[in-house]
Amino acid sequence: MKPTKPFLLLFSAVFVLSSCNNKINNQSAVNTSLKNAYNGDFYIGTALDVYQIEEKDSKTTQLISNEFNAITAENIMKSMFVHPQKDKFDFETTDKYVAFGKKHNMFIHGHTLIWHSQLPKWFSEIKDSAEMNAAFENHITTIVKKYKGQINSWDVVNEAVNDDGSLRKSVFLKTLGEDFIAKAFQLAAAADPKVDLYYNDYSMTNPAKREGVIRMVKKIQEKGVKIDGIGMQGHWHLDRPTIQEIEKSILAYSSLGVKVAITELDVSALPSPYGLQGAEVSQRFENNEKMNPYPKSLPDSMQVKLAQRYEDIFKLFLKHKDKISRVTFWGVNDTQSWLNGFPIRGRTDYPLLFDTKFQPKKAYYQVLNLKQKANN
Repeated sequence: MKPTKPFLLLFSAVFVLSSCNNKINNQSAVNTSLKNAYNGDFYIGTALDVYQIEEKDSKTTQLISNEFNAITAENIMKSMFVHPQKDKFDFETTDKYVAFGKKHNMFIHGHTLIWHSQLPKWFSEIKDSAEMNAAFENHITTIVKKYKGQINSWDVVNEAVNDDGSLRKSVFLKTLGEDFIAKAFQLAAAADPKVDLYYNDYSMTNPAKREGVIRMVKKIQEKGVKIDGIGMQGHWHLDRPTIQEIEKSILAYSSLGVKVAITELDVSALPSPYGLQGAEVSQRFENNEKMNPYPKSLPDSMQVKLAQRYEDIFKLFLKHKDKISRVTFWGVNDTQSWLNGFPIRGRTDYPLLFDTKFQPKKAYYQVLNLKQKANN
């Protein structure tokens, strides 16, 4: 049955009004930015690659400076790049990273001083405890002193706890014992007493790991060693971890008297291989159509799910903004995301707020509009 003419007129009016409201909502979002919307709540950060640090593309630089007020070095400060040889440091790109942050008036985060992965060969092959102790002290002290008063916070130790809560059997644990963690924080604090010092790890919502991290932090505190914060890597999915587990973790870490940062935030829109745990970079699985369902673009139905997931996450962050110091996305846009190659090479994922063309996605507008609703 065809609708009558009055019904058509009414339908047209409602449609036009609805379209106008959507345009107004999106336009209001366009007129602000992530960093402005959440100003006073917590820093909004992003990870930068070399191309972005060196400002190769002016539009990308403008997007970064407009939307974010905190930066993390995605790779260039890891030891294999900054300390490639025992007697040689390479600060060329790191200097550019710090200069970028200063130029754009950003909170500058250092990532990372001690990590078992991406170690230079010389560092990873040390077997003698005295030799490791000397290299360990030189590495931390040299880097932190060089950027004293320039870098605002450091990931001092990264990913030292297993999913079951035990300490990872890294080269540092094997040569120095479990005191290497407290020692790393002690050395960093001595090199720059005013910089904020963080422990950073993935799967921080898993109960066993959470308890392990809490035990570790308490031991550091009992030694009287300075530790200012815990970084919860947000490598999450559309349906997990639950908002309840994220909240439980924020509260548990905050109860230690430290700041909580949400680091490396991205939300995978793809199915996970069976047995995948966290963000352990050594894990790899076989690619197939089932595991790579959206090779060209993310369907609208999935854009809606991604947007709702981000809204739910940020609603929680706002609820606990008194405990959260910084929320940092792990990349500027989808093209940059490490999830395109992890844990399955050749996949295409869509985990961030900006698409491959640096255009804001539905998730971006919902994160912005959430804050605007809170202010009304």
